[in-house]
Amino acid sequence: MTNADQMHKSFPRDHYRKPLKETAFYPRISELSTTHDWHGWAGYLTAGVIANESAEYFSIRNSTSVFDMTPMVKYRITGPDAAALLDKMTLRDITKLAPGRVQYTAWCNDDGKVIDDGTLFRCSADEFMLFCQERHFAWLCDSAVGFDVSVGDVSEDYAGLSVQGPTSCTVLKEAGFTGIETLKPFGIRDFVIDGATIMMSRTGFTGDLGYELVLSPENALGLWDRLFDAGSLYGITSIGSNALNLARLEAGFIVTNSDFVSAATAIRAERRRSPFEIGLGWMIAFDKAAHFTGRTALLRERNSGSSRYTLVGLDTEGNVPAVDSLVYLNGNKEIGHITAAAWSPTAKRNIAIASLQSRYVGKDNGNLWVEIYTLRELGWRKLKVRTTIVDRPFFTHKRRSATPPPAF
Repeated sequence: MTNADQMHKSFPRDHYRKPLKETAFYPRISELSTTHDWHGWAGYLTAGVIANESAEYFSIRNSTSVFDMTPMVKYRITGPDAAALLDKMTLRDITKLAPGRVQYTAWCNDDGKVIDDGTLFRCSADEFMLFCQERHFAWLCDSAVGFDVSVGDVSEDYAGLSVQGPTSCTVLKEAGFTGIETLKPFGIRDFVIDGATIMMSRTGFTGDLGYELVLSPENALGLWDRLFDAGSLYGITSIGSNALNLARLEAGFIVTNSDFVSAATAIRAERRRSPFEIGLGWMIAFDKAAHFTGRTALLRERNSGSSRYTLVGLDTEGNVPAVDSLVYLNGNKEIGHITAAAWSPTAKRNIAIASLQSRYVGKDNGNLWVEIYTLRELGWRKLKVRTTIVDRPFFTHKRRSATPPPAF
């Protein structure tokens, strides 16, 4: 058999008609979709808006939202040296991560620039799962040289759902997840439902009460149907990425290749950012036993105060979001740019995250302005609007961390 014959056998002749994969939940989501607003995420089709963006957003804050997180990249790291490898790779202290717990973390290159951030699940003493936005399999394998570990890309082995909102715990209990109300934030627990093992963590990307569920793709539709049957009286709603992105902005969370560029893919060196420059300096465990990748460069940056940029929250006057806007000091000196912006329906504020040159932060910041271009009656209008540096998150709720969560 020739190489050409092998290729024809491996790929359907009409593969170009479907360049993106469909997740295990696609049959249900496509039935609900009235907008047909699809885009690519890590090689999969994902919905931007399913039916109504506002309704989808308010389901996060007022009822239960369900988001298909299957496209997230997933790695399994196992073996006697798994913890040692991850302690070397990531910024936080792995020895403080107990089995059955989740840790938000990040990892850098040798220059101390962030490659990506993600969630690290410690399933047992020697077994971890790492969820992130971008693919880093080659980098993980290179880092693992000399360690007694096995690293596997298991992205296609699992489907995932994010179930978020004030009634999410109630819906999950109604769906058969007995005892879910006792799961603490950043905790992991396995459930067996209809013969399917489901790993559940009390985590999310909304700043609200919520959970993330991971299971085999062949059991995905059964889980979906069970959740929507249980949630029929609690406002359960399938949501797209647009609503989730608004919620994450309100929560002050950052996104790779939106609020910062991965050091692994940045073409221009000046676009790379250190953890200090994107608000993640708090997680660097300089005192841990392991000499982690990037430590020397980060220690030098900390001691010299040489961070070039600072990621800040902004509160802008008016109700026109400063999307992709520049930030000016005294109305005329450009000192940074907006990475994400929106009008917050819950906080009732015009919010944004911005990357500013560090040397200007704290200097006359009562006179900051953003330049906004807005379309008014088929004509573009330029607005110069005052903005103020404020603390993040813009929204948080005590139910996010309450155990047990309040019942609805």
